[in-house]
Amino acid sequence: MNNPIDAFPTSTRNRDISYHLHPYTNAVKHKEVGPLIIERGEGIYVYDENGKRYIEGMAGLWSVAVGFNEARLVEAATRQMQKLPFYHTFTHKANNPSIALAEKLVQLTDGAMSGVFFTNSGSEANDTVIKMVWYYNNALGRTDKKKIIARKRAYHGVTVASASLTGLAPNHKGFDLPLPQMKHVTTPHFYREGRPGETEEEFASRLAAELDAFIQQEGPETVAAFIGEPVMGAGGVLVPPATYWEKIQAVCRKHDVLLVADEVITGFGRLGTLFGSHKFNIQPDIMVLSKQLTSSYMPLAAILMNEQVHKTITEYTGELGVFGHGYTTSGNPVSTAVALENIRIIEERGLVENAARMGELLQSSLGALRDHPLVGEVRGTGLIAAVELVADKASRQPFDPLGRVGAMVAEHAQARGLILRNIQDSMAFCPPLIINEEQVGELVSTFTAALNEVAAKV
Repeated sequence: MNNPIDAFPTSTRNRDISYHLHPYTNAVKHKEVGPLIIERGEGIYVYDENGKRYIEGMAGLWSVAVGFNEARLVEAATRQMQKLPFYHTFTHKANNPSIALAEKLVQLTDGAMSGVFFTNSGSEANDTVIKMVWYYNNALGRTDKKKIIARKRAYHGVTVASASLTGLAPNHKGFDLPLPQMKHVTTPHFYREGRPGETEEEFASRLAAELDAFIQQEGPETVAAFIGEPVMGAGGVLVPPATYWEKIQAVCRKHDVLLVADEVITGFGRLGTLFGSHKFNIQPDIMVLSKQLTSSYMPLAAILMNEQVHKTITEYTGELGVFGHGYTTSGNPVSTAVALENIRIIEERGLVENAARMGELLQSSLGALRDHPLVGEVRGTGLIAAVELVADKASRQPFDPLGRVGAMVAEHAQARGLILRNIQDSMAFCPPLIINEEQVGELVSTFTAALNEVAAKV
């Protein structure tokens, strides 16, 4: 039988433009510029259809820990495909990889978590978290305690409910979002939100006081949870100010508000610690994991619950007769088998430690660009960073229109063989955890050359 792809007379590029609606893409512009078609991967590099090599400076979508051609993950998927390619976890059914992965994830939290629920993506996971939080409060008879507080510029997904938690305008425009139960407070970005003369700790205290006042204004009996990324990713790689998480947690405990740590990006080594919660001493009631859980080789996400949440939900299912929620591929045996092998690789090769070492190099190397005429702020921790571009360094005046210069830098970097993401005019970096010292140098030097090219134009 002929390959179905060969049935189309037009080029691959034209077929994509004709039929494929891309996420996070201007579809009208896409018809003009077309796609960059990636054919294969090797380590931290990917290759396009013409054989050109690129450093994947974003690990795909903040997500590939072990590189783009890890044979052990392919073999793990193949073995499980041959043995049991699919089975569900509904109605008292299970499979061994999902059992083993749930146990492993709980062990990795050193007992802080006791229950696990699997979904297919971070968006689905955060959507499920909302339902779990509501279910939990209904179980406790707190039927009005349903509002969830997130932050402006947060990213928690794209389903109707999780996009409502997300604090980014493009996720709301045209979709009639956010839902009214989802609220947003100030972004913890000291460079943009700090006041003149204010220290980081004073800024953190102000944000905690804002949260406290907001909960009291809404009524603590109506506020169910606070959700946050340990480091905000798609909002611009925003590292929280000193003492922020300590003070936010205190407010949550004061008002009996559940704390949800969205570790979709920060989990499994990204910050140089196994979880972002470890980096900032966060003690969440619920954790959400995805992306580097399988290095995105297979779709999978996991919700981890502490003993109180897990026990309450479990007992309520007995009262109602069922936990009426789940996905066809919740706990898919192939996805969970790949996750187990991915975690083994991270542990065996010391990739968390490598992220800490290479992260220091990445941060210091990018930090050398602080004197560059286009650079307003360099920020990050571990192997995630951002360089924010400004029109005027002294006043921190952004470019107008916002995002034009960032897009130019991304285009020049790609032309030089480096794939980055501009978040408006913040250039984001998030390379695979396997990156080495030489490759960090290659990444930064390529970016610097692109930055200089754009500086000469603007």
